[in-house]
Amino acid sequence: MHEQNTESSQSIADTSASPSPATVVPLTRRTTLEPDDADRLATLVGPVDANLKQLEQRLDVHIRNRGNEFQISGPEARVRAAEALLHQLYRETAVQQTLEPDQVHLFLQEAGVEELLQRQDQTERRQAQQNADQAADGPVIRTLKKSIKPRGSNQQRYVGAVRSHDISFGVGPAGTGKTYLAVACAVEALESQQVSRILLVRPAVEAGEKLGFLPGDLAQKIDPYLRPLYDALYEMLGVERVNKYIERNIIEVAPLAYMRGRTLNNAFIILDESQNTTVAQMKMFLTRIGFGSTAVVTGDITQIDLPRGENSGLVNVINVLRDTKGISFTHFGSKDVVRHPLVQRIVDAYEAFTGSSGNSDGQNVTSGR
Repeated sequence: MHEQNTESSQSIADTSASPSPATVVPLTRRTTLEPDDADRLATLVGPVDANLKQLEQRLDVHIRNRGNEFQISGPEARVRAAEALLHQLYRETAVQQTLEPDQVHLFLQEAGVEELLQRQDQTERRQAQQNADQAADGPVIRTLKKSIKPRGSNQQRYVGAVRSHDISFGVGPAGTGKTYLAVACAVEALESQQVSRILLVRPAVEAGEKLGFLPGDLAQKIDPYLRPLYDALYEMLGVERVNKYIERNIIEVAPLAYMRGRTLNNAFIILDESQNTTVAQMKMFLTRIGFGSTAVVTGDITQIDLPRGENSGLVNVINVLRDTKGISFTHFGSKDVVRHPLVQRIVDAYEAFTGSSGNSDGQNVTSGR
């Protein structure tokens, strides 16, 4: 079928698969339906333009026509969806002499328009809220149980990087909020349906990753290593919901050793305590990231527990990927510690001692800082 005055012909399935724009973009498009057949056009628009009005109401656009020339106005994604639907409905008139409102309704349902519009509305609301948060002096992470406001410029930069990058690194001492904010961003992404699940990953270095020597099933074996992540999830979602999500595999706990061979799509993945990964493990983890996924890697290169002589994957990756487009690094210092004031002094004291006496355990803790 020949179409004039329009860009490329696209099906509603293609439209639904396209990512929704972050903001509402007003658009007016003109498109021509061919062939110019008065009877088919009358069937398309319906009695007193009933079918066009139904499309307008469902898609929140304005449709005007003169003969076989149509003009559609509204937000860009909706206009494109309406254009694709008009062409598909017009093709239906070649084999159907009537198009009743219930038929149009079923066609809209089958075309996945509701899913498209729901996703777009969620994106628009989320973007509007984030813009409002930014205008109110910094981002706010909103979860089921509470809202979290990052403290200080470094935490705000970190949250902004997590929201805007597929892979983000948070590197710094204990108590700077790296893991807590990563979990908050993961919960926010899950609740707003940006991702379909959360994966919590951590190397079980203390057990040598020989998890068979620990009692219980897989989750129970690595539970002690993931307790800080669980605590943050309980605070933001509640114990009952977290347990329900774990049962349904919406929240998954996985030791790093079990990640090889997987491809993780539409997921928010948090790798905690990443200073205890080897170089090979870090490369393996980063190459698991699939489409629609966000990964956050946190760690403290001053607390490496790897065997003597084993290089830290976090230290290595900071040097390897520091200039790679699409990957962000946020470095925290003692001034970013949000725990007891003594924690900041302890961090400063250890840094001063390590700097004056050298690295006593042989680990490279200063590279990439």
